Amino acid sequence: MTIQECYNALGGDYNEVIGRLKSERLVQKFVLKFPADGSYELLLRSLEEGNAQEAFRAAHTIKGMCQNLAFTALGNSSAALTEALRDGSLAGYEALLSPVKEDYARTVAAIGEYEASL
Repeated sequence: MTIQECYNALGGDYNEVIGRLKSERLVQKFVLKFPADGSYELLLRSLEEGNAQEAFRAAHTIKGMCQNLAFTALGNSSAALTEALRDGSLAGYEALLSPVKEDYARTVAAIGEYEASL
């Protein structure tokens, strides 16, 4: 699997990220680091504990990483969740969390497949 195929599988925009980072090696470096970031686990734990402020921070971090790496699908779903949590309320987050979970799983699976092919 190439890095471009990885981007196709995870619903990202390879042309955008290569335009930003200018180097496939740099793209690869940051893509491979993404699954180790603890923001997703922090998001789930914070929501489970009812901590809206920490959940917002985690969702916002995920959104930012996705924007920087052009992970379009996960970026869009995490942006919607971020905005829902922005006011400090957990009302209605459940419907927005499901797409984040799906997009995150697809993203991490594609990165894992890419890493295994190296």
